[in-house]
Amino acid sequence: MPEKILVLLGTKKGVFIAESDTARDKWQIRGPYCETWPIHHAIGDAASGTIYAGGGNEWFGPAVWKSTDLGRTWTHSSEGLAYEAGAEPISAVWSIAPRNGHLYAGVQPAGLFRSEDRGETWTHMEGLQKHPTRKDWMPGGAGLILHSLVPDPADDDRIWVGISSAGVFHTADGGRTWEPRNRGTRADFLPEGQNYPEFGQCVHCLVMAPGNSDLLYQQNHCGMYRSDDGGRTWESIEAGLPSSFGFPAAAHPRDAETLFLLPLNGDSKGRFVPDAKAAVWRTRDGGRTWQDLRDGLPQENAYFGVLRQAMTTDSLDPAGVYFGTSGGVLFASRDEGDHWEPIAEHLPTISSVETMVVRQ
Repeated sequence: MPEKILVLLGTKKGVFIAESDTARDKWQIRGPYCETWPIHHAIGDAASGTIYAGGGNEWFGPAVWKSTDLGRTWTHSSEGLAYEAGAEPISAVWSIAPRNGHLYAGVQPAGLFRSEDRGETWTHMEGLQKHPTRKDWMPGGAGLILHSLVPDPADDDRIWVGISSAGVFHTADGGRTWEPRNRGTRADFLPEGQNYPEFGQCVHCLVMAPGNSDLLYQQNHCGMYRSDDGGRTWESIEAGLPSSFGFPAAAHPRDAETLFLLPLNGDSKGRFVPDAKAAVWRTRDGGRTWQDLRDGLPQENAYFGVLRQAMTTDSLDPAGVYFGTSGGVLFASRDEGDHWEPIAEHLPTISSVETMVVRQ
């Protein structure tokens, strides 16, 4: 059956969609959708063919947009996306994840919601907000945001979340109780001797390896890490990389030991690619060694950054890799990062990049 691939872009001015057949050599770009709302995360639920987009700000408030016709028409709902009276209002949805008929949304200020009716209504999963450390969570530079949302594909009760800058938290009982899972990750911005706290690390992106829900990778404000025990302990895998700082991470769709990172030059040096030369860094051995991939990427005057959810892979073979820049350029590779080309330019700042393969 013919297939096509959609690359879903959340941007500062709505959702854009890049579309191609599975050869991935010719692309059509359409959008903007969602009435040009700021969209922080757009995903495709391959099981239903539905596209969801989460966004908002202090002016619009939070909402999850939905399209059941591959982006041609959209509706949105914010019913239930609220904390109790007197609490700080929710300004935006920052992450969405479907799992076995449920839909999860992470919001700012950090909290987790679940929908049982495909985004029509939402219920607050209060256990995370009731964690005893909640009163001491400190917002990162962009706010107190739940941006990484990783449900276990094999166990509906297990979910990991990443919060800037509270760290990684995990539930094994469907969200009723949570525990911090940050042992081994640094917080270099804290005073000497306090750099390995129980919580308070500034996690930037958390992803799960395929076929092994205990193997997690993390791009942190202070280093890159892997965990082989579901986040109970973390080990550094930053040796061989040009920087310990960056935002996105993308797992290979089938190979648990292959990971893609895009390091930036540091948190106080402009936050663009090192030496203004763009490169994606790939490991084939779980982080022991790294290779820089530059063919087709700009090697001078590249002063862009890539945000935490703006790099991903597709499920085709060989896997495609995609990232979107702060300058509105979408780069794509059809061969797992060996060669690159820009497939869209002059877009708004790209906040997220996800893919969905569709059978026609």
